[in-house]
Amino acid sequence: MSRHRDVRNTNYDDEYEGYYDVYGHSVEDDYAISPSVEHFLYSRDRQHAQLSHFMTGGAIPEDQRESFSDTESDPLGDSTNAFTSKYGLSDENEARLRSCIDDIRNVVGDTIPESSLARAVLNNDYNVERSLDVVLCQQESKRPVTLDISTKPKKGPPIRDSLKVKVQPPSRDRSPAAGASASTSSITPALSAVSVSASKRQVTKGFDPVDDPPVPPVGNLSRRSSRTALQTENTDAGSRPVENGGRVDDVLGAAATFQPKSKQNVDIQAELLKREQGEKLLSLVVIGHVDAGKSTLMGHLLYKLGCVNKKTMHKYEQESKKLGKASFAYAWVLDETGEERTRGITMDVAQTKFETESKIFTLLDAPGHRDFIPNMITGAAQADVAVLVVDASTGEFEAGFDAGGQTREHAILVRSLGVSQLTVAINKLDTNNWSETRFREITNKLKQFLKQVGFKDSDVSYIPVSGLTGENVVESSQLTALTSWYTGPSLVKQLDLMQPPKRDIHMPLRLCISDIFKGMGSGFSVAGKIESGYVQISDKVLIMPKTEAASVKGITLHDEPVTFACAGDHVTLTLTGADMNNLGFGNVLCKHVDPVKVTNRVRAEIIIFNIDMPITKGFSVIFHFGTASEPAIIRKLIKIINKKTGEVLKRKPRCLLKQQHALVEVETARPVCVELFKEFRSLGRIMLRYGGRTIAAGVITEISPSS
Repeated sequence: MSRHRDVRNTNYDDEYEGYYDVYGHSVEDDYAISPSVEHFLYSRDRQHAQLSHFMTGGAIPEDQRESFSDTESDPLGDSTNAFTSKYGLSDENEARLRSCIDDIRNVVGDTIPESSLARAVLNNDYNVERSLDVVLCQQESKRPVTLDISTKPKKGPPIRDSLKVKVQPPSRDRSPAAGASASTSSITPALSAVSVSASKRQVTKGFDPVDDPPVPPVGNLSRRSSRTALQTENTDAGSRPVENGGRVDDVLGAAATFQPKSKQNVDIQAELLKREQGEKLLSLVVIGHVDAGKSTLMGHLLYKLGCVNKKTMHKYEQESKKLGKASFAYAWVLDETGEERTRGITMDVAQTKFETESKIFTLLDAPGHRDFIPNMITGAAQADVAVLVVDASTGEFEAGFDAGGQTREHAILVRSLGVSQLTVAINKLDTNNWSETRFREITNKLKQFLKQVGFKDSDVSYIPVSGLTGENVVESSQLTALTSWYTGPSLVKQLDLMQPPKRDIHMPLRLCISDIFKGMGSGFSVAGKIESGYVQISDKVLIMPKTEAASVKGITLHDEPVTFACAGDHVTLTLTGADMNNLGFGNVLCKHVDPVKVTNRVRAEIIIFNIDMPITKGFSVIFHFGTASEPAIIRKLIKIINKKTGEVLKRKPRCLLKQQHALVEVETARPVCVELFKEFRSLGRIMLRYGGRTIAAGVITEISPSS
């Protein structure tokens, strides 16, 4: 610094010339300031008066409680002779008036002018109770109360029982000159607010006298029934005169009590009739061997139906090209996770919806890889109908259909889970130039196999399609190579011909939870399919097997809020009152009056599939039921049964071999929610898996007590 300036010889007076002229100024002199603002800015250039100069109106009142809008003066001003000059009161009556006003202030607060309180006290001969009645009636007439209560009242004490009015016993040594007001001047009820409904955010105020401590009769304070209807709206205070000796509770009866509106129950029959007349709901699961083109086919179907816009589809095409997977663009409509898109396979069940001419479908895209068969079972357990996608390419159909392929296993699983209607989409037939010979070859093999599994020929249809090009998916194909030998409907038109199964709407509520997550609002959400019964908002439900009680706060069906849902709907319920950490997949939501059965030992009739080793007592398996699974062991081999006649072939067999029909007892590691097959078909079906393969399937015939 010293190399550049002569610091030692600097004249600081010249350096800071003009500095003291601006010191102390808030702003620059040339800054634009309005006159009104400049008045409050401090500046040394002008002489300011003392601080009191800025205060107008003379002395500051210590306690200015209210302002008077009318022309009359305040009878309770600072003057000590205000009462005497205004009303001609003696010192004794002035003291009585002040005491009564203070008692009323303890109830109504500072919102009412003291002039109104003084007039009420003087007109009622210093009677605090009657004066308070008059004041409250005047306030009610000026401010009508409107309450909107949507919750059902609970049984028990009235709502006003929770409102407290503390009554102090009167002093016995009060001077007799106080007269009748001596016994009433000590009444100090405490005002409390009661929140009626958090959602409506309505608040009502009232009083509730308590029984202790006992007091002498003072205006006969008593309780009044909380069932009195609220009549305060559009009510004139003049039409409700207060009689002498009247009760504060009687005056407040209409304002402090109300009749809550009961829960608005949905008319079930009307809702069902509306659904029958409208579009029917169906759950559709898409199954098949890995790389059969399931996601591509359904993604193209959604795009052609308008469920995916062009902008999103163009984005998927560009992103898939960057990864070298241009043919997976339509599959990305359903494969949303990064791992699924990178690996090129479906790993979890994707869910969406689409509409046809007469149906609304809930689409469940199940994974085809053998490592994710448990996820496929979860999706198939929620389905009403199924689409089996097979690859018509040379060698690919044989790889999926022969031993080790998932085409066979998927068909067996969906039939064992109760799906009876099946549409076979023979995909990628364009790679064989829409060959009729290849189509007939595939259909002949599948017909024989599906008939053995349990599908009827009338419930199975075969549609040639191309998921990549979209031929014969939504609209019937116009290609000569295909139309020369195929005259059937397109895939969407065939799906529209499927019929929904019978819904157990009048059975007790059963909802298998397939997903649990925390939403943005209060509570948490559970998703799943309602197997039987119905549910509506504000219902009290029970989540088994943890016995968690909850209340239904909201219902979402196909991303739209509804007030009612019934059997067959895939819904998302927002619940409150339960611990989210105690729930898990496979839990069942039911009603308190008819809960689901919980046990860890069941007896089931099972059919053994192709197995490599016999099943013996103590055999460890994975017990699949509904949307969950649990480790289990086979405790007993009870008997072998003839599948057709039901005749007992052998009791207490030592082992079970493939293709045998047997009655066994299975014990799970933890209690599970199950039902008898004859009562609840969907909750009465089970699967047994071992070593990554499905070895048996069956139905529950008996539920034993938990061990």
